[in-house]
Amino acid sequence: MSTFSYMWRLIRYRPGWYVFNALVWTAIYLMPIVPGLITKEFFDSLTGHAATGLGTWALVALLVGFALARSATVYLGFITDVNFRFRMGMLLRRNVLEHILKRPGARAIPGSPGEAISHFRDDVDQSEEAVSWSVDVFGMTCFAVVSCFILLRIDAEMTTLVFLPLVIVIVAAQLATTRLQKYRAASRESTAKVTEAISEMFGSVQAIQVAGAERRVTERFRKLNDDRRKSMLKDKLMTEALDSVFSNTVNLGTGLILLLAGHKMRGGEFTVGDFSLFVYYLTFVTQFISNFGKFLTYFKQMAVAKERLTDLLQGAPAQVLTEANTLGEKGREPGAARLRANASDRTEQASAVAGHRMNKGPAVIGMAAEERLEQLDVSGLTYRYPETGRGVEDIRLHLRRGSFTVVTGPVGSGKTTLVRTLLGLLPQDSGTVLWNGREVDDAGNFFVPPRSAYSAQVPRLYSDTLRENILLGLEDRGGQLERALHTAVLEEDLRHFRDGLDTVIGPRGVKLSGGQAQRTAAARMLVRDAELYVFDDLSSALDVETEQKLWERLFADRGDATCLVVSHRKAALARADHILVLKDGRIEAEGTAEQLLERNESFRRLWSGDESGS
Repeated sequence: MSTFSYMWRLIRYRPGWYVFNALVWTAIYLMPIVPGLITKEFFDSLTGHAATGLGTWALVALLVGFALARSATVYLGFITDVNFRFRMGMLLRRNVLEHILKRPGARAIPGSPGEAISHFRDDVDQSEEAVSWSVDVFGMTCFAVVSCFILLRIDAEMTTLVFLPLVIVIVAAQLATTRLQKYRAASRESTAKVTEAISEMFGSVQAIQVAGAERRVTERFRKLNDDRRKSMLKDKLMTEALDSVFSNTVNLGTGLILLLAGHKMRGGEFTVGDFSLFVYYLTFVTQFISNFGKFLTYFKQMAVAKERLTDLLQGAPAQVLTEANTLGEKGREPGAARLRANASDRTEQASAVAGHRMNKGPAVIGMAAEERLEQLDVSGLTYRYPETGRGVEDIRLHLRRGSFTVVTGPVGSGKTTLVRTLLGLLPQDSGTVLWNGREVDDAGNFFVPPRSAYSAQVPRLYSDTLRENILLGLEDRGGQLERALHTAVLEEDLRHFRDGLDTVIGPRGVKLSGGQAQRTAAARMLVRDAELYVFDDLSSALDVETEQKLWERLFADRGDATCLVVSHRKAALARADHILVLKDGRIEAEGTAEQLLERNESFRRLWSGDESGS
């Protein structure tokens, strides 16, 4: 999609707002035409060359009236421009965010969150800026055309000198296109890296301190800022150099006009009123030429912004950026409201399933009986990372209701990749997933509560209370939260927290120990009371006693729980109904712990505590 098409699609999203905005600002830019003519008439009346019989005070009154009218129109123009820009910005941000949320969770964005924020902030603003300036250029062009017609009727030679700088401005902007885009791309990239570094540093304070890496991290951050300074300086210098060319070209033209006007006035070809009109219009024509040059600069920078936003789409067509979407106008349901409604529906479903488990009665509203998990069959599941070619291949798996299945293997064997691909957090290259015999087409949207709940290898916690980190907006019904805390072995820790569940745990749960963070993530999963629980190396930060308690309580509280667990710990392996041993992304062996101890060397090494498995 070309930059012009990108701009045109943004305009077409709300054409009514754009046209109204253009009309208002065109009126603002055309209004100085009349005060210029009034000024000409005023000076001509003083020298006896007046074309009308209006008196001095009448002309002054007209000037004041037009000034007030223009002020009111400018106020209206700012309101319309802000509204239109807001809609453009929200459309771009909403579409990009919606696409990201539809992506497999483990590969939602191509870079870091900090870099993505830079795209959302700077590149969207740059796109808004270019489209908004197109309105100004249109209005100023209308002024230039009308004023050119008026000035040509007075003196064609002088008028040519007024508009000659415009040609120089256009040529200069075209010559600088490639270098300008290169510098803008570099400055945006360096800004994104600094933003990413800040995000990572604040999210890894404890790790940096433990490793004693404060000095190295600071030096790295200083280097990133120095690189950004150089890139921004080049970008700013190029932009300012162009602005200087535009301004000085206009100033040279102004000097030539003044010299020629003086010569013509001495010869009687030019009246004082004519001179005042040329000088008055010259100010606005100068502004037009300078702003036209800026618009060309913004348009080139918009091309860079479009490419950077398209990068966030990871292969999706650029048209996704400008697809029309409801943003919450009156009478329509905004996206946020729909998300809240969906969350509410899922809460109702989760609560219904919880009630069924507690009462051991027939299925209740929220999940039909045929949707409750009886068996999950996976065949030929394959995914390989495009960067390395590594991943998992031809995975076959069978889970029945109430089973405890463990996936184990040496470090880097593909355990996490397997569960992520199964749950739709990574896009499977091939394979089939059957839930009760029915094929799952969209795993990412299917494997959510109340069907399944997932605890990642690295807990994702937020700077909020412990309660909110566990519930994440879910309403606590029927003591679900208390049961989840008990199962996750967190009740004893709560007694040591001064504010209990209302304790604020800091960014990424920095105030919690590794084990507390893991168990908080487990409680978040368990409070949703799902049909399938997927634990990815939950016990990595737990001591043996705590892990043993967690598994005992899980089966005591939820006897028919179906679990898929990634682990290399004996407590999980000994309890497993079935174990898959992965090596290099493929299933090397499977069976019970006793069977594997007899016939698989990799499993024996893992059982003895050697995580390398070799």
